[in-house]
Amino acid sequence: MVILVLERVPPGLRGELTRWMLEPKSGVFVGTPSAMVRDKLWERICGNTRGGAGMMIYSSDTEQGYAFRLHGDTSRTIVNLEGLSLVRVPPKESRTSRSRTKSTPLDEALPDGDSESSPDAPAPQPTGE
Repeated sequence: MVILVLERVPPGLRGELTRWMLEPKSGVFVGTPSAMVRDKLWERICGNTRGGAGMMIYSSDTEQGYAFRLHGDTSRTIVNLEGLSLVRVPPKESRTSRSRTKSTPLDEALPDGDSESSPDAPAPQPTGE
């Protein structure tokens, strides 16, 4: 099994890949080519991304049962942690420059007078209606 995720690549490259694999979503390809065809497709991707990026996930004889290949500036990176491949998603601030809002810490207290936010506040008493 091979999964390809392409970002910002020319439409011609995506069209060429549809000869070998299915494209269930734009830029995502799934198929079961042989190892030789998989490697040739990867060479083609690396040579034709034109500033785009690609990630290949394929079946392999590893502990997880798959391996990764990356090319170009992908939006995610792969981190090897004691033999396990993990996907690192960059923090939201570095993914987009539009979101410049300051996030508040979870332990920041609400303003005084909000009894529902305080764990020490007495429970509401029934009114007897």
